Amino acid sequence: MLAGRAPPGAPGCRRLLAAALAAGLRPLLCGLRPCWATARRAAGQWPSPGLRVPEAAEAERLVQQAQQLQRIRAPLRRFIACPQLARTVQRCLQGGASPDPRLVLLECAPGPGILTRTLLNAGVRVVALESNSAFLPNLESLENSLDGQLKVIYGDFFRLDPLVTGTVKPPAVCSDKLFETMGVAAVPWRADVPLKIFGILPEEKERNTLWRLLFALYECSSIYRYGRVELNIFISEKEYKVLTAKPGEVRAYQALTILWQVGCEIQLLHMWLPNDHLCLVRLTPQQNLFTGGLKPTNSSTFIFMVKQCLARPRSRLTDKLNSWSLDNGGKLLRELEIPDNAEARNLYPEDYRRLFEALQNSNMFTETWFHNEVLDSIRNINL
Repeated sequence: MLAGRAPPGAPGCRRLLAAALAAGLRPLLCGLRPCWATARRAAGQWPSPGLRVPEAAEAERLVQQAQQLQRIRAPLRRFIACPQLARTVQRCLQGGASPDPRLVLLECAPGPGILTRTLLNAGVRVVALESNSAFLPNLESLENSLDGQLKVIYGDFFRLDPLVTGTVKPPAVCSDKLFETMGVAAVPWRADVPLKIFGILPEEKERNTLWRLLFALYECSSIYRYGRVELNIFISEKEYKVLTAKPGEVRAYQALTILWQVGCEIQLLHMWLPNDHLCLVRLTPQQNLFTGGLKPTNSSTFIFMVKQCLARPRSRLTDKLNSWSLDNGGKLLRELEIPDNAEARNLYPEDYRRLFEALQNSNMFTETWFHNEVLDSIRNINL
């Protein structure tokens, strides 16, 4: 659902853009632990009255403070620096509902903290995960001025759970340490959403990040070990069209499409047209994802099957199945009421799930259609 379009930025926002670009930045324009259960929370006194959201001039100063570090070693990144857009995002994230005192929002790479303060003013409890040390003093000062409503952590969400041995060097962070610090405990998969996350996908590796999150979702690893974590992310319009494509759309309908549509409810919250047509998208894992034959233990097989079928989207599905099953593919498709001449690009995501569950339960198919050495390599495809 389109949440509306923000008007063009004010002159102050345009000055901020110029300063940020000069600094090498890309601003985006116009169960908890007892330590959090403070007396203020118990008395229902959040948010702090009169918490001020920085205007463009102050945000510009904060951006300039990050200039040297950004030029030396920090990657190109985007963050919300316009109060007008921050208010729009806050309304999208809350959806008109009152803040749930039990729920935390993890804000990734808040930068100068424009959205952070807007969320705090709305009564949201926030964990700010910031990887740029130039922004940390301002965020930590804000944390110290409040009574437990904000927690600031040095780390990078997009370097979560790196595939390394030994000690993880900050700002990379392990999800178990992050969730322990936040005080968020794991809940059963079919329980309510335990955590909301907001972030802007890095422009240069959007597709890679979507694949990494997808593997974590189906394996119930990383952030999804704690339940159906809700992602609210800004992505490009191009990737949004891939996530929401329909069967038959040759260019957009891909394995990524099918796997995300099976795994999550996908909702468009806002489209920011003045800035590269960015889309704020909510990805909420399906409660029934792991019912039937699909389980975290065999989800890698499902991913492999979908990727293999969509490798040649115009090919007949029967031909692919026959290559796995000694010419029994047509019989299985007829049992599923799928036409024998159906092309891989024409099946709906739920058809692929039904097909996978039928393969798991069928005596016609042997394990020879799936090879461990191929499974070991699929993580490197599109990553």
